[in-house]
Amino acid sequence: MDSVIPGPDGQPRCRWCAAAPEFLHYHDTEWGFPVTDDLRLFEKLCLEGFQSGLSWRTILAKRENFRAAFQNFDYRRVARFDERDVKRLLADSGIVRHRGKVEAVIHNARMAEALVDREGSLASFFWRREPDPTQLAEPQTISTSAASQALSRDLKKLGWKFVGPTTVYAFMQAVGLINDHAKECVTRTQVERARRALLLPTP
Repeated sequence: MDSVIPGPDGQPRCRWCAAAPEFLHYHDTEWGFPVTDDLRLFEKLCLEGFQSGLSWRTILAKRENFRAAFQNFDYRRVARFDERDVKRLLADSGIVRHRGKVEAVIHNARMAEALVDREGSLASFFWRREPDPTQLAEPQTISTSAASQALSRDLKKLGWKFVGPTTVYAFMQAVGLINDHAKECVTRTQVERARRALLLPTP
């Protein structure tokens, strides 16, 4: 039971959600729940890229600023950004001002447009790569996997940037491609229920 702690209601939660006050709500309502909306999928992959080398608390605290700066992560609009937008973003103290990561979001927005043209949706592309739940490691014991390595390779072949296996694994955890809640965590069963009720996107 070292992987869980009692929550405010006495129910067990993943231990990490006690690391910061804002983590509990994120843990209980977002992390691991299946996402099929293309804008939210693009947002989550971008934010995981921004998180590389930083704490998730930093990114979560700035999330609304990121949404405002990147047009709510509408990849079709972000794909039209130019060097003036890069300069604007690098001057925005409300986000992480890292040129490589900022430029990667704009570049990846263009890659997302091309992928949607070919696949029908980002959701269809990502959910076809959901790993077999019976083949997953014990929850929260690894930071990359064969599935995240394969998805990372696929994205890189398509031209995406800042999508290494660790970043992709965190993305897969966040959007429900993997249910990585601790086995004793009360939210794990809620995620499993949401996954069973999910209507998977079709191409």
